[in-house]
Amino acid sequence: MTSVWRTRIKFCGITRAEDAAAAIALGVDALGFILVPESPRCLTIEVAAAIRKTLPPFVAAVVLMRNSEEARVHHVIERLRPDLLQFHGEESAEFCRRFNWPYLKAVAMQDEPRSLAELAAEYSDAKGLLLDGHGAGGLGGQGKTFDWTRATADAGIPLLLAGGLKPENVAAAILAARPYAVDVSSGIEAAPGFKDSGKMQDFVREVRLADARADTDSRN
Repeated sequence: MTSVWRTRIKFCGITRAEDAAAAIALGVDALGFILVPESPRCLTIEVAAAIRKTLPPFVAAVVLMRNSEEARVHHVIERLRPDLLQFHGEESAEFCRRFNWPYLKAVAMQDEPRSLAELAAEYSDAKGLLLDGHGAGGLGGQGKTFDWTRATADAGIPLLLAGGLKPENVAAAILAARPYAVDVSSGIEAAPGFKDSGKMQDFVREVRLADARADTDSRN
């Protein structure tokens, strides 16, 4: 029986066309391109644009930026035309909505004192909140998890679970939090920026197994 519960999957930190192609073949919903110089997975706008052109319909291109200047964000939008921007720094809600472009707002869950409902109200026009395991001022892709039960409350906005996810724990994370989507980077890599095809396959398989389990639980 096909599960009616489907967790969306985003593979972040894509730097190579072959990794994008492998993710697409696995049915991944979104690919993340990091334009943060401090990240080991940072790529140039030119490389991101070249890979972005290979994406078929219904596979979303998400461009991750962190505390960027307004002019650079405008340039990225013009050059890449992403489906979503992902603001991963201390950007205010006013800044995020200034571009009139669909966006996700990342939340550093390690030491975030506000509730997700408060954050959802603040970033009310965001397409979702991406909950990452690092602390304030940190970068994603560090393999740090957080207490997934903090994501179980109804925030009134889609929640995307990130931070330390890998094939070995993503099913438990889904069953604990029932997020709209899961986001993985380091957990499917052979090295920063280089995805491992076996880990990618294992991750998607575990997500689908968790979906089936969640669907069964909801029926009982």
